[in-house]
Amino acid sequence: MMILLAIAFLAAFGLTASIGLLVFRRDVFMNRLASIVGPRTSSSGAKFFHRPIPRRQSPVEAMVKPFQNLLPRSPAEVSVIQKRLIRAGYRDETAVNIFYGAKAAVPIALAVAVTLTGLYRFGFFFAYGIAVVVGFLTPDYWLANRISSRQLKIRAGLPEALDLMVICSEAGLGLDQTIYRVGEELKVSQPEIRDEFQLLNLEQKAGRTREEALKNFAARVNIDSVRALTNTLIQADNYGTSISKTLRVYSDTLRTQRRQRAEERAAKTTVKLVFPLVLFIFPSIFIVTLGPAFITLSEGFAKYI
Repeated sequence: MMILLAIAFLAAFGLTASIGLLVFRRDVFMNRLASIVGPRTSSSGAKFFHRPIPRRQSPVEAMVKPFQNLLPRSPAEVSVIQKRLIRAGYRDETAVNIFYGAKAAVPIALAVAVTLTGLYRFGFFFAYGIAVVVGFLTPDYWLANRISSRQLKIRAGLPEALDLMVICSEAGLGLDQTIYRVGEELKVSQPEIRDEFQLLNLEQKAGRTREEALKNFAARVNIDSVRALTNTLIQADNYGTSISKTLRVYSDTLRTQRRQRAEERAAKTTVKLVFPLVLFIFPSIFIVTLGPAFITLSEGFAKYI
């Protein structure tokens, strides 16, 4: 019975994968054909053929495309997922579909792996249940890891950006020009901050006010230090205080907070080292120091027995 279920499951997965592969290959052929017979002009300059070239799909998007609509989704849930993807740095319109497709494709892939490796023999429902649950939660865990990693990079590169902003503002640039210039300077060393600054400038060019653009910047990044920075800049802009002095004071405050966090982590290392010492280091020391003495005592007692 288990073998028949495994065969049926593999057949269903093979059919789905074949449909996805056919769709993917069709897009490749259409893209290649469109690139060959694209917009051309005759000798007289008139266009005799014009057809818009379809957007080229990424390999990941093509792989998860057949699974995008398997899971139900609500507008509220899609909004939350889209905000999380933006915080992770994925702003493409297809990121939400790829995420939902991965939440459906990864459990199927793990179930196939359980079938191929024979792990279902240890417990049919238990093995497939664990595979489905782990596969369903893996995209969420990966996305949370990407968000924390990006936030850590922004938090680590923010003092450097503030120093450059202080230099630019003291050189006579306005706040908008300062943000644009700092974003260009951090293109290689801090690409995450550069992307956020570039999007901040684009929002202002699109017609948003500076205050609204700064609030959106703080909401996208979702870091306490960035939120405090935006509030400081908004207050300085509203009350007409010096931007350079404000940035300099906040830069010093931010560096003090970083030093305090480093001292706090250093103080926690003594407590964190207790468990490795008790579990791994102390048993090894006892074996090395008391082992030879125990062997000598056992050999001495063996002579009198």
